[in-house]
This record gives sequence, structure tokens and C-alpha cells, in this order.
Amino acid sequence: MNYFTDLNRRTFLQRGGLSLGGAALASFLQPGVAQAKNSGIIGNNFHVPPRVKRVIHLCMAGGPSHVDTFDHKPKLNELDGKPFPKSFTKGQQLAQLQGAKLTARGSFSEFKKYGQSGQEISTLFPHIGSIADDICIIKSMHTEQINHDPAHAFMNTGSIIKGRPSMGSWLLYGLGSETEDLPGFVVLVSGGGQPISSRQWASGFLPSKFQGIQFQSHGDAVHYVGSPSGVCQSTQRQVVDEVQRLNGILSERTYDPEIATRIAQYEMAFKMQSSVPELSDMSAEPQHVLDLYGIKQPGDGSFASNCLMARRLAERGSRFIQIYHRGWDHHKDIEQDLTKRALETDQASAALVKDLKDRGMLDDTLVIWGGEFGRTPMGQGSGRDHHINAFSVWLAGGGIKGGMSFGSTDELGYRYIDNNEKVHVHDLHATMLHMCGIDHTRLTFRYQGRDFRLTDVHGHVKKAILT
Repeated sequence: MNYFTDLNRRTFLQRGGLSLGGAALASFLQPGVAQAKNSGIIGNNFHVPPRVKRVIHLCMAGGPSHVDTFDHKPKLNELDGKPFPKSFTKGQQLAQLQGAKLTARGSFSEFKKYGQSGQEISTLFPHIGSIADDICIIKSMHTEQINHDPAHAFMNTGSIIKGRPSMGSWLLYGLGSETEDLPGFVVLVSGGGQPISSRQWASGFLPSKFQGIQFQSHGDAVHYVGSPSGVCQSTQRQVVDEVQRLNGILSERTYDPEIATRIAQYEMAFKMQSSVPELSDMSAEPQHVLDLYGIKQPGDGSFASNCLMARRLAERGSRFIQIYHRGWDHHKDIEQDLTKRALETDQASAALVKDLKDRGMLDDTLVIWGGEFGRTPMGQGSGRDHHINAFSVWLAGGGIKGGMSFGSTDELGYRYIDNNEKVHVHDLHATMLHMCGIDHTRLTFRYQGRDFRLTDVHGHVKKAILT
């Protein structure tokens, strides 16, 4: 190796890093001068006209049964307790029912037509029924992963390979955040059941400033965000400024995106000392709003309280808000447990849509409701097994055709039946990005010599559900 050539190369990289690091430092410390509030790579140069500014994902973790919620199957009820036709399942992948004797299980819930659109929805969800004309129910969703953790990973990242960025991170990377005082990607968790891995909202190989930040549902929303005992705000500011100065020196010497992330995180943490308490204080919310969501005690960790928090985050500029509600894995006792989950989530899910609409925010917000897969139309004791060939999600918000169902399943709810109306997870991601003004094929990040994207080499925008 030529010493002088190597020296020149290192000098070039150091100087290049100095300019890049200096730009990063300036952009974080002087956001009004060095960058627009929106700090994504796309900025305001959208690939397509944007329909929405933000996404709220209501994730029913565990896999809601589509045939007991949004996909009415009278024929399945007629076969209840009888052998399930082998023609449907021959050669198909099942989870715990593989190789077992399969028996049809009809829905225990009744269905009713709601709204002027007459969408058929289980009577377990009357509040969602009340917004039937505002939502699009996709009945032909399907996925590739039949167990919870990989299915969550696939729904969030488009891959089961660990280390891939979540869809919230991709969106934040593309568009940035509209707030400088709160995280652009926030996660809230309620309910009980299987644990939810934090890798579901990780930034993967994207810079870590794009990862999701979990807010606690009980007590302080963010741990350790307050100043230590005996440290006043001005002293804390001095400490942050000095740390930022030292990080800035390091950034000038060595280009590393994580140094810029560290600079941003220190500044964000300092601002959150004021912004998070204000965000969490719901005392100014009118009683009729609390009643709309069915909130008994704000900040009690319930799904209802988290939905109101999501609206408050959306108002303040967060780009992607994800609420996990656990407890939908109904291998047994589905009649009792699904009824409980419906009571916990139905009112608040509908209230979020109504509240956003009342405030004029639904026009630029996309709400997604659904799980990582569905449940089998065959029984598993007193419940249902995991199912990947068909499940239901619903969407609401700007650009979505409300009052319609898209796609369909066979007469027993086992599989989607129209290839033109099937919706894969990659298609959902492509459509979400499109609504935010992003061409999913152009939102890429180069890593290990390859350009990666959320939809990999797949995904089609489902324009039939868009206005």
C-alpha cells in the first residue's frame, strides 16, 4: 500500500466528514436556518401528490378472526361442526392444526349491515359499525408468515430477516417529522398476551434517529426524561450544550451518521422535558371527548387512553404512531376473549376516526386497523388457529374510499378468490407510501452494496380503494 496515497485518502475522508458533520451539527442546532422542519430525504419533492401527512396504525396483536369480525360467511355457519372440505386445505400450510382432523367452526357473533353503504360488520363492533361509511374494509389481505413474531416482523418490515427497518422508520426516513419537540415515530402498547419485541419498531440499517420510541402507557410517558434532582433547567442546558460541542468536534474529525443521531437525540431529549409533560397532561381535554373514547382515567394504560394520545401526537406533528393492543391470539375460548377484546377496542377505534374527522385531521391522516394474520375457519377446540391465506383490515382517512369493501374470500373464508383484488402485505406498504406521496420503488437505502426498500422487489399500489 502506498503510504502517501492512503494518507491522502484518509485526509479526504476526514475533510469530507468535517463538512458533512458540520452540516449535520448546524442542521440540528439551527433547524430554522440549516434545514426545513421536514428533514426527510424527500422533503417537499414528493414522488406523487400526497394524500396524507401521517399514519396511525392500530395493531391488534395476535391475529383477529376475520370470520367473526368483518367477513360474514353464512355458508360456514351452515357447516358448523361438520368436517371441513379437504379440497380447501389439501397441501396448505397450517400452524397447530397441521395433520389434525379439521372441523368447520361457524361464527358465534351475529353480523349486521351498517351505514348507508350497508357494510356487514359483527355486532361485537357497533362503534366501528357507526363509521362504516368512512372505512374501507379489505377482506383479501394475506401474508407469508404463520407464527406471531415473524408475522409481526413481516407486517412491520416486509421481511422476517432481523435488522430490517420498520415501516414507521422508512416513512420517517422518507418524509422526516413535522415536530422538533417530540419523536416522529411513537409506539404505545396496551392489553395482555404475548410480548411484543422492540425490533418491530427498530430502524434496522437506517440511522437510529429513525427508530420508533416507545411511550409508556402508565406513569411517565418517557423514563428519565426529567432533570435529575437538584439540577435546574439552565444547568441542564449547559450540560447539553457542552456535550453537543464535544460531539460536534468528534463529528468534524470522523464522519459517522450515528454521531449526528446522538447530537439530535440529546437536543430532542432536552426539548422533551417540556413537551412530554404537556403532551401527557389530558386535563384540558373536554369531558365529551373522554366520553367519546370511553376513557375512565386518562393515562390508565388502556387502549382508549392510547388512542387519545395518538390523536394528540398527530396534532403535534408525529409522523407515524403505532398502537399495539395484545390479546387476540384465540386458540381457545374465542367467544369470551374476542368479546372482551372488542369491548376494549371498538369504541376507541371508532372514536379516533370521529375525533380526527371533527377536527379536520382525517383528511390528512391514514388510519390502519388490523392484525398480523387471521384465524382459521376451522375450529381448534374452543378457538381458532393462525391463518395466513385471508384476513381483514380496514383503512380510513384522506384518499381512502369510505363505505366499501375490497376483495373477497371464498364461501368459507379460507382464501381470497380474485387475483385482481388480493392484497399482500407488500401491497399494503406500497399503498401507504403512495398515499404519503412516496413511490415505494424509489424510497431506497444502500446497505452492504445493495439498494433496499420496504417492499423489496414486490408491491402494487391498490388504486381501486383510493379516491
